Amino acid sequence: MAFVNSVIGARTNREGGPGALAAAIVGKTPLYGFHFPENRTADWVIDVETPLSGADFGALGYIVGQNVGGDVPYFTLETVPDNNDLKTLGAALASSGSVALYHIEDVTPEYDVACKEDASESLTITKEDILQTRENLTTTDREADLICLGCPHASLEEISKVAGLVKGKTIKNKLWICTSISVKASADRMGYTKTIEDAGGNIVCDTCMVVAPIEDMGFEVIGVNSAKAANYVPSMCGLDVVYNDVENLIQFK
Repeated sequence: MAFVNSVIGARTNREGGPGALAAAIVGKTPLYGFHFPENRTADWVIDVETPLSGADFGALGYIVGQNVGGDVPYFTLETVPDNNDLKTLGAALASSGSVALYHIEDVTPEYDVACKEDASESLTITKEDILQTRENLTTTDREADLICLGCPHASLEEISKVAGLVKGKTIKNKLWICTSISVKASADRMGYTKTIEDAGGNIVCDTCMVVAPIEDMGFEVIGVNSAKAANYVPSMCGLDVVYNDVENLIQFK
């Protein structure tokens, strides 16, 4: 929801499953909240004073979500994010807080009408904040025995990156990449699936490590590059987590 609201410009609210099902049946949804432009303006200005890459975006979202709750944050960034970064950021904002809409200066479609000058709160994020949050999201110093990527589901670009990392190598720890069946079909056609499977990894369709019974499969430490997963796995699965960039998570024989 945070992605479609913020990046695509959709107008939706955080709805529960029963409400969404009812809306689908009758073809209507309640008119409130983020359907109105006046409710989509910024409540917080978040000044990020450090470049970001990879798992930094998840760490940023985790910090900000904890601070803003369900408010609307407006970011000023030194780094121009791509769609995967925006997906990672939104997922973290929605898991540590309940953010359904965010704006990024010169990036997201409504930033210029977000009225950041009227925001009543502000927060500055430093390099030290990002590094400390990355450390805090890791619950153990042990090496991960299962690497789970794709929370939210991995894009074709993310799968392509992993295929490039593991090509011609043998992975030491288990590797699952969660994605949709349509993206996996594209990965199959591009040869990414075979490359990953030849290295010892797997692409898993239409599920998530958070709801999969990984705690019953003998794994003890899960490596993730998603702050959303790092937030949920310890509490929902009872397992330790290592939070890092994918390049640092995958180990080779």
